[in-house]
Amino acid sequence: MGQAINLNTTGMQCIGAYLAKPAGTPKGGLVVIQEIFGVNAHMRSVADRLAEHGYTAVAPAFYDHLESGVELGYTRGDYAKGRKLAAELGLERALEDVASAAEAISSAGRIGAVGFCWGGTVALLAAMRLGLPSVSYYGARNLPFLHEVPQAPVMFHFGERDPNIPPDMVAKHRAALPQMEVFTYPHADHGFNRDVGASYHEPSARLAMQRTLAFFDRHLAGA
Repeated sequence: MGQAINLNTTGMQCIGAYLAKPAGTPKGGLVVIQEIFGVNAHMRSVADRLAEHGYTAVAPAFYDHLESGVELGYTRGDYAKGRKLAAELGLERALEDVASAAEAISSAGRIGAVGFCWGGTVALLAAMRLGLPSVSYYGARNLPFLHEVPQAPVMFHFGERDPNIPPDMVAKHRAALPQMEVFTYPHADHGFNRDVGASYHEPSARLAMQRTLAFFDRHLAGA
């Protein structure tokens, strides 16, 4: 369904991206923000799924700033490399790329963002600083930014079995942003939406996606 494209970013550096388009007129556009593993097969499948539900979806290859064509798996070495690349890239540069990606698909209508893990925090920042309605899946780096005033709605998804995001961290989201939706999933671990490993929890992933699509239908398609 999708295709590889190039995105112009700030500083005139070009990075790659994966673009998936719906069959008919789009409801809007979504920037799909990767985990630490790059725009791998799982991230492409997320973009494809969103396109099947009527959204133009683009997944920027942020790591192209550092190393082209990064697609990691889920071994211990992959985790180590992904953490290193994410730290080197930084959230600020990633957010600039989200803005560039949103501009690239602006013809689709209103634009939102959805991100996972590291990308979940980038998605939060997209709502805070770029004004994009956003959904943040298990963003373990969110806490330092919860004091900021959001410019757009944001929805959060957390697994209650996630050792990286204990209940007190989830509670801080609710306390800091009481106007936003915060959902937890009792049987879900970190990465519960990733359907390629042991962390996947299909009932939680399905419910979270239903809520995510309803969120975007309200704030993008229904706007």
